Amino acid sequence: MQSVVVRFAVSEGEVVKKGQSLVILEAMKMEHVVAADRAGVVSSISTEEGATVAKGEVLLQLEEREAIDEADTADIQIDLDEIREDLAAVRARHDIGLDANRPEAVARRRKTGQRTARENVTDLVDAGTFVEYGALVIAAQRQRRSVQDLIARTPADGLVAGLGAVNGNLFGDAETRCVVMSYDYTVLAGTQGVMNHYKKDRMFELAETLRLPVVLFSEGGGGRPGDTDSTQVAGLDCRAFQYFAELSGLVPLVGINSGRCFAGNAALLGCCDVVIATKDSNIGMGGPAMIEGGGLGVFEPEEIGPSDVQFENGVIDILAEDEAEAVATAKKYLSYFQGPLESWEHADQRRLRTLIPENRLRVYDIRTVIDTLADTGSVLELRSGSGLAMVVALTRVEGRPLGIIANDPTHLGGAIDGDAADKASRFMQLCDAFDIPLLFLCDTPGFMVGPEVEATAMVRRAARMFVVGASLDVPFFTIVVRKGYGLGAQSMAGGSFKAPRFTVAWPTGEFGGMGLEGAVKLGYRKELEAIEDPKQREQAYQNMVAMAYDMGKAINMAAQFEIDAVIDPVDSRKWIMSALQAAPRPERRKGKKRPCIDPW
Repeated sequence: MQSVVVRFAVSEGEVVKKGQSLVILEAMKMEHVVAADRAGVVSSISTEEGATVAKGEVLLQLEEREAIDEADTADIQIDLDEIREDLAAVRARHDIGLDANRPEAVARRRKTGQRTARENVTDLVDAGTFVEYGALVIAAQRQRRSVQDLIARTPADGLVAGLGAVNGNLFGDAETRCVVMSYDYTVLAGTQGVMNHYKKDRMFELAETLRLPVVLFSEGGGGRPGDTDSTQVAGLDCRAFQYFAELSGLVPLVGINSGRCFAGNAALLGCCDVVIATKDSNIGMGGPAMIEGGGLGVFEPEEIGPSDVQFENGVIDILAEDEAEAVATAKKYLSYFQGPLESWEHADQRRLRTLIPENRLRVYDIRTVIDTLADTGSVLELRSGSGLAMVVALTRVEGRPLGIIANDPTHLGGAIDGDAADKASRFMQLCDAFDIPLLFLCDTPGFMVGPEVEATAMVRRAARMFVVGASLDVPFFTIVVRKGYGLGAQSMAGGSFKAPRFTVAWPTGEFGGMGLEGAVKLGYRKELEAIEDPKQREQAYQNMVAMAYDMGKAINMAAQFEIDAVIDPVDSRKWIMSALQAAPRPERRKGKKRPCIDPW
């Protein structure tokens, strides 16, 4: 090509090595090196520096000579361990943000008994798999602070973000990549700045494009008022909250919190499918400054949304002792959305025969039933602090993920109140969105009734179970372990005992259109009132109730084919696996099955 001779790197008579630079040319503002293709001696130079040369023009002559010392003409070797100046500068800049070079920041975390953002990320992802995005970003405060100060004190603008593998030891690399994001409380209290909003947008876009789960460590104080490098007035056109919310129902969203989480940070946390929080968490849509600014009083951060309150009201799905337990729980949660396991163990299924007392009035522990039925160690219960009449849990049977919704007879006798209905409905959405089959363990006298209950919008909340149940696309099954009465029982079967892939009962099962005692009182009121002797009336009533219970036994329900079978509890896993194996495996979807998963 036509070019200009910038410089000759050799002179006439000089001995050169193979690969040595001979002359530097410039064309289109770019420098091109002409190197020796063999060892030899420069016999002549045909042009001058600064000259314009044409395509094909001779620049110099290189003459081979046999007498040249081989040691002098050996090929030029490259030191692969050499760190050039430009690379050293980049590495030094990255190193500034590492925990090892921020001892004061690490010390502050140790005082509160917490880990750093990078320690949590390292614990979550498989070793050597984390690729960080935006590590060199600093806070948008150049108008009030020096760049060197911002580099030292605001690394990554307070948001460590990237891609990494989680649970690769269980599933390999195919289904383990996740978007991982952690606010860094040591950088401006983990607040949301101009630059880390851009980073969030970028990471949420990657999650959508690549269909990757998102794990968010949410600790932080919300929006940051101190950024100066922007012309925005209020920043309400920020897209991060919209982009993150749009991921709901498309990919699993996991929120982990330790410490204080307010305002914008809490808004993102609340969008997550599951909220895992440590006991030292305080979570609120407004922090102390916002509350005081609104004229609502002066409060310490610890008074706002403490973990015990947020666990009991359902904001927190899983309460952990510390960050290590929270991270381990997040990894377990993610595993249910990554596929089946090849190996598993389970308890002796004969134990199931003994877990429901023969005395039909005696309560029992439904969680023991679930633990025994599912693969050993596979149960992860969600929202155990709220909606106490219902237990919802992610589990596995023969290594395959399965959601379980069960009535808890220790609370309201298993009657479904508004909180329990909300809890079950939302869990159905979660499992359906990500193709996890559902098992209902039914033991309910029905929906909770009474004037106080109706004041809680029970009609609407109960109906939610029917509407969501009827929209399920995943296979679901019902096992009636004891009581199956009225509309409440139907809601534990997708709206009808014929809706599930199977509806079976254990021998302890009992059924009725409503509570049998109430049915006798209503249905035989005239007959009972006609008996004048109170003792005889009571005896007649008890006889009618006994007859109703005898009629409502599981074996009679099966004889009328209102359920599919009465089974030995030992065979429960067999029935579940038969239905799972008969169902076609869901294809990888390009989009959402459901518009979103309700945060509540």
